[in-house]
Amino acid sequence: MSNDANDQILLLDWYRHNKRDLPWRHSPEAYGVWISEVMLQQTTVQAVIPYYERFMARFPTLESLAKSPVESVLEHWAGLGYYSRARNLHKAARELARDGGFPKTHLELSKYPGFGPYTARAVSSIAFGEHAGIVDGNVVRVLSRRHGLKLEWWTPKGRAVLQEHADRLVARGDSSSTNQALMDLGATVCVPRAPRCLLCPWASVCAARKLGRQEEFPLARPRKEREIWIWRPRVLLSRGRVGLVANEYAPFLKGHLICPGRAERKNKAPKKFDFRHSVTCHDIFVILERENKKIPEKSITWVPLQKLKQAAPSSLLQKALKRVKELQ
Repeated sequence: MSNDANDQILLLDWYRHNKRDLPWRHSPEAYGVWISEVMLQQTTVQAVIPYYERFMARFPTLESLAKSPVESVLEHWAGLGYYSRARNLHKAARELARDGGFPKTHLELSKYPGFGPYTARAVSSIAFGEHAGIVDGNVVRVLSRRHGLKLEWWTPKGRAVLQEHADRLVARGDSSSTNQALMDLGATVCVPRAPRCLLCPWASVCAARKLGRQEEFPLARPRKEREIWIWRPRVLLSRGRVGLVANEYAPFLKGHLICPGRAERKNKAPKKFDFRHSVTCHDIFVILERENKKIPEKSITWVPLQKLKQAAPSSLLQKALKRVKELQ
């Protein structure tokens, strides 16, 4: 028996007794798997569960999501952040519904908006049983320790090595359960700090454990330098509406509606500002624009304040409006 086949047997036996009870596993159809996997990007399982349940109650099928306006999708996504995910979700839903539903392979799925290598493989393997390994943060850690791999997993070359190991592990048998077991193992046992090795089904074969250096695997990814930006928005209010423009000037919230204004990158933080906000790698220091400069009316989209969360769900705008009211 090959090492991969033996690893799979041990892993699946552990999974049968230790699998997590997650709402998207109750009926592992492609639509629910897809929604959960997109939500889980950059977000923890426990944080996602209530969002997932509310989202599925509002959009229970692919067709219902495809037929809904994007503003409604964004409203139900509010709080999860990374809103480009929600826009791609809606766009892909419309294309999938038009094409008659989900294709069953990761190569076909990858043609749709937002279906990167991970998401496409997750949906095809979990929902349709395709023998395609998936590599997320948990899997990177588990496989790096199991095989003693000190590689730059964030590079295409390093990722390819891990992908090959993941593909071999699911090359036969129940690929859906194997992939989910691997993620559960990383989330509950093979954790970043103080891994619970005595509970691990791979304890006797783990290369990192044999060396006694589990926490040295995987290599730490170099931190991306945080960028300091000063944002000077004009908060336009008129008859219960706020005036917004398509964001073509700031590197944060690309493609969103935001207040007109300007953004400048700086080497150090300003001493005086109205409030501070963080988006991905951007530290944003907000200084509300007080000058009454003329803005072309045709470039402004007037959004009723009660519908702001639908049109522009980012909390950055909510903070700007709150600060304006405090200063009035």
